[in-house]
Amino acid sequence: MLSNAFERTRPRQTWAAPGPTDRHPLAETVDSALKIVIVGGFGVGKTTMVGSISEIRPLSTEEVMTQAGTGVDDLRGVRHKRTTTAAFDFGRITVDATRVLYLFGAPGQKRFWFLWEQLFTGSLGAVVLVDTARVEDSWYAVDRLEHHGMPFVVAVNRFGPGPSLDRVRTALDLSDDVPLLECDARRRESSRDVLITLVHHLASSGRTTAKDPT
Repeated sequence: MLSNAFERTRPRQTWAAPGPTDRHPLAETVDSALKIVIVGGFGVGKTTMVGSISEIRPLSTEEVMTQAGTGVDDLRGVRHKRTTTAAFDFGRITVDATRVLYLFGAPGQKRFWFLWEQLFTGSLGAVVLVDTARVEDSWYAVDRLEHHGMPFVVAVNRFGPGPSLDRVRTALDLSDDVPLLECDARRRESSRDVLITLVHHLASSGRTTAKDPT
């Protein structure tokens, strides 16, 4: 079963500069791939989640925020943030000898939302990350996923005390069949559990058909 294989994925290495011993080339035996998108509001932890779980050094399009974003980007609750994802984050997890999981972290700012439609193409499912201090920032993500009919799970990235999961479900108007759980996007084990939950949800939705990675 895919979820059982996923639980046995090898741990991500501690990355410095890539060298001959810390590269993880894609195995020649891989013949199928799953694409998953991580969406949510600005500064909620999407880049962090991709980085915590990826077996390769993640591809990141993080750029330093400048004065050009003043009055354009909503920095409520994230005024400490100095960088932003300008396109997407990319990571990879080898599930087994023949299957690989590709992770795409979508940008959170409204001016980059047009990229989401492209990232959704070919995706089997999605993770919606939520900050309970800014639950409303996730409304758009939920709306677009429901519009596309794409299965998804919602993960509350806990930064401290906050509303219960029941209150989050009510605030996002989630149906009972949408999995909702807590996580710490900084921890590999926690991020892995979120993805395993999504895999189970995809299986129950009949959406675990793999795509050709080429």
